Amino acid sequence: MEDNASFPSIELQGIPLVCLTVADARNAVRAAMEDPRPALVAYVNAHSLNLAYTDVAYRAALQRAHLVLPDGIGVAVAARMRGLRFAANLNGTDFTPVLLTLAAEQGYRVFLFGGRAGVAGQAGDVLRERIPGLRIAGVRDGFGWADDPDSVVEEIRAARADLLVTALGNPLQELWLDRYLEATGVRLGVGVGAFLDFTAGRVPRAPDWMIKNRLEWVWRLSVEPRRMWRRYLVGNPLFIWRTLVSRQPPAQLRLRRRVLAGAYPVPAESWIFRQGQPASHGGLTPQAEASR
Repeated sequence: MEDNASFPSIELQGIPLVCLTVADARNAVRAAMEDPRPALVAYVNAHSLNLAYTDVAYRAALQRAHLVLPDGIGVAVAARMRGLRFAANLNGTDFTPVLLTLAAEQGYRVFLFGGRAGVAGQAGDVLRERIPGLRIAGVRDGFGWADDPDSVVEEIRAARADLLVTALGNPLQELWLDRYLEATGVRLGVGVGAFLDFTAGRVPRAPDWMIKNRLEWVWRLSVEPRRMWRRYLVGNPLFIWRTLVSRQPPAQLRLRRRVLAGAYPVPAESWIFRQGQPASHGGLTPQAEASR
């Protein structure tokens, strides 16, 4: 199975983002699904790279991922600043349905994990209507799992899922998949951020003209200014500055213990690196959703 390094890519801040068309990315995912080895697919935008710059665990998870897909105008601008261009904007909201359609065509079983109570189930109902033949093997919300992560792994394994759609917000969803995907028995795991919320209608998506012109970030800022202002008004200029001066992440960074702008509902070191000692609180918190 080819990995992320085998595909044409553009490296931004130490992370190689694949330069593939939608059709080629779909073919790459299909090949990964036919391979018995587990594969992680991650969507990466400017916010993701800001997080990866300061979080060595998250950066390592992205570097180990099978496919890292370019998501949004921020990474496109960064590539153009270097005289390069991505073949397509492979954002999570638009490309995840491509993955699910592929799963339906191939008869793969899908498990939806994450979001607030009821979101995964509601999103599953909507997806069954939109994608004929889609097989939802199981759903589970994003609350309470950290107190007993093994129970989540066993539930997914028992469902005999082939594709695991994980909506815990980044970086948590990629860290979770990097740590537990193999144990679930799933062929391919993908972190989708707010996709389940959009699908379930819990969070309104931007009008089509804004999506077409890649202004969806403006819409999200206008809809949720208190939650999104730091990501876009502070994070985007920071990301562009790092691109301009070609600042790559330091080779070694101490994994920060404080929660960065609500990015970790469960600090990574409390459950990834200390096996058998889950955090005392679990699941997504309202603050954690700032990472989506």
